[in-house]
Amino acid sequence: MKDSVLLEADQLLETARQLRLDILEMTTKAGSGHPSSSWSAVELVTALYFGGILRYRANEPWWPARDRFIMSKGHAAPLLYAALAKAGYFPREELWTLREVGSPVQGHPIQGMMPGVEATTGSLGQGLSLGLGHVLGGRLTGQKFSVFVLLGDGECEAGQIWEAAMAASHYKAGNLVAMLDYNKYQETGPISREIALEPLVDKWKSFGWNVQEVNGHEIKEVIAALTLAQQLEATAKPQIIIAHTIKGKGVSFVEADFTYHGRALNAEQAALAREEINGTR
Repeated sequence: MKDSVLLEADQLLETARQLRLDILEMTTKAGSGHPSSSWSAVELVTALYFGGILRYRANEPWWPARDRFIMSKGHAAPLLYAALAKAGYFPREELWTLREVGSPVQGHPIQGMMPGVEATTGSLGQGLSLGLGHVLGGRLTGQKFSVFVLLGDGECEAGQIWEAAMAASHYKAGNLVAMLDYNKYQETGPISREIALEPLVDKWKSFGWNVQEVNGHEIKEVIAALTLAQQLEATAKPQIIIAHTIKGKGVSFVEADFTYHGRALNAEQAALAREEINGTR
């Protein structure tokens, strides 16, 4: 059975476009959600699920040997759900029940409610600890898999992230790979104004991590970095890919306004966004 998906370059670009559209439709229909925070990480998740990196079986979501992916920035749940539907974990039609009462497609991922959701996240700063827990749990049970964690830059202001970073280095978690969606904004404004993270590369290196920097919207570059991270597992150092991204990527008026962090587009705005994503505007 094939345990990973590797699409051609043009298929990867088309998949990223489709994920952006699904995020738009989900959040617009729900009238709430986090479209801009989801759009900034589309290429990262596309590379992971469809670039031949993540080992998974959509028809066997709890396959013991699968790689794990944890969406630490849980408010980007629409992106996770769109990717899981695209990968075949559940019918795409379920996406349109985002945030409805009684729907498993909750505003933040809840482990056990949707196949493919590995952890309950949304209380920011906890995902890296969860990822390390998966690594250490795998050791105890003799399983060999990689664990990928998508971090937000705003949550890197939380102390628990750095406790987890220190612990991961201590436990030589070479199969732990973090991807940082470094879009430079959080809900209340620029990261540099709220709590500055720089010098970010030096910080992670000082905690004993292998560090790569990429353009987070260049899928080939992201795939190359993820591939190298897996090759560097033998160093026993945890890995982080700092992906420079644009909040709201793909829709110009959202890119220009960080306040879309936690609000959905209305019908008129969604029509304009749809045109941009489809390249017809």
